[in-house]
Amino acid sequence: MASKASEAILGVKREVIDEIKGKIESAQSIVLMSYQGLTAAQDTELRAKLREAGVEYRVLKNRLVKIAFNELGYTDFDNDLEGPTALAFGYADAVAPAKILTEYVGKFGKIKVKSGLVDKVAIDVNGVKELAELPSREVLVAKVLGMLQAPITGFVRVLNGTIGGLAIALKAIADKQEA
Repeated sequence: MASKASEAILGVKREVIDEIKGKIESAQSIVLMSYQGLTAAQDTELRAKLREAGVEYRVLKNRLVKIAFNELGYTDFDNDLEGPTALAFGYADAVAPAKILTEYVGKFGKIKVKSGLVDKVAIDVNGVKELAELPSREVLVAKVLGMLQAPITGFVRVLNGTIGGLAIALKAIADKQEA
């Protein structure tokens, strides 16, 4: 009987590890943080802000997260998975978890960012800070579109100027022939 119970426990843990691996593989970015010292109200505020940005925030067992990372070939996080650790998974916007958590580190002062993963590359706490300073995806897209639109607008102005100049020249020729 005891072996069947332990097999069931191992089966549940295997399911959780596989779930964590799925989250790691599908996330554009992950930020590991220490949440120790947050009050319930602060934790609720942080979770709401992350949820609003489409970021999944989870507190998972370090041992299971470590196994999941190691099975995927990431050993950079072994030291960071000690003590109370939460993970923020950014699926749509790679910058959002780093930006929000960095903001709340400054706001609450009790939590700290440990490390992160961006596009399957491990980054340290300084890398997370640099990531947080990047503009959001929407801002970058708007800037690129603005840069692409500028040459087109200039080209249209040149064409309008050339056509306008041609029209003036033709009118001058027509007026000269009438005179």
